[in-house]
Amino acid sequence: MPKNRYYDGPASDHFDGRFFNTAPPTRDKTLADIRRWRRTSQRTHWPARVPVHPAMPDARVDGTRITLVGHATVLIQTGGLNLLTDPVWSNRCSPVQFAGPKRVCAPGVRFDDLPPIDAVLLSHNHYDHLDMATLRRLVRDHDPLIITPLGNDTLVRKAAPRARIVTGDWWASQTLKSHVLPGVEVTFVPAQHWSARGIRDRRMALWCGFHVRAGADTVYFAGDTGYGDGSLFSTIRSRLGSPDVALLPIGAYAPRWFMADQHTDPAEAVRILQDLDAKQAIAIHWGVFPLSDEGRDAPVHELGLALRAHSIAPARFRHDEPGGVIAISPFSGGGDPAVRQSAPR
Repeated sequence: MPKNRYYDGPASDHFDGRFFNTAPPTRDKTLADIRRWRRTSQRTHWPARVPVHPAMPDARVDGTRITLVGHATVLIQTGGLNLLTDPVWSNRCSPVQFAGPKRVCAPGVRFDDLPPIDAVLLSHNHYDHLDMATLRRLVRDHDPLIITPLGNDTLVRKAAPRARIVTGDWWASQTLKSHVLPGVEVTFVPAQHWSARGIRDRRMALWCGFHVRAGADTVYFAGDTGYGDGSLFSTIRSRLGSPDVALLPIGAYAPRWFMADQHTDPAEAVRILQDLDAKQAIAIHWGVFPLSDEGRDAPVHELGLALRAHSIAPARFRHDEPGGVIAISPFSGGGDPAVRQSAPR
């Protein structure tokens, strides 16, 4: 086994020289698995282009506002700060820009229309989440603090040597300074996934989700995750409380024999909503990059079926297109948050 070139630290319940899943442990996919998927794949055709109406975010907002850029890229404006998750503005999520999965939706916010970005929440190093070209632009134009789990700083620093980076293990927290609150707390939370940028660095860097607490407002960003045995999400709820908003992945799930360990399907995303007892869920990780066998709109259809099966109102788990804006009024500490759809400008 090659030496871990990203992280060298003490052993833990999820690190033995490489990181691993715990809920439950999962095996690495083999070359034979990949060949089987390619041989048996029955991919549904995606449209070449889907129109997008980009949003124009305000520089700062009161309360909490979520703007969907696309895939796992989300602008979270909360506590007077602007946070960006897994930013990808490139046309392809690939080591090269002449091949690999190509976006069918333009970003829901033009890069030049971004408000000042205070921090980037970077969940792991897969190409559809860690886009070096975008990170270089962000460091150059915004100089955000990049918050990422152990080992990913090695990769980011190679692409952007000037980047300000802080790393953490699962359950570590980072407090961000805010002009309107004593601080905004970002907690690294476990996810059921894996990492690699090539064929010889599998699981050398950690993966995670993020929990953000800004005063009374809480947002959970799942990043990439499988459902596993479900214990991750009940544990997050037990330790950090039920989030007001949960950003949950619903796409890149077929075929299940290959994807289940690493990506939730819509029915499992609904189970996460219930496990967390989140007041509101917003679908991410669908409809932008064709990464798996299901069609572009299949996740939305399957989500509707799962919500009906559990008698959950569709408005509680939204599936807005890139450019969608969900503004959440400041919470009073009781009752449901007021949620409204803001038309892109």
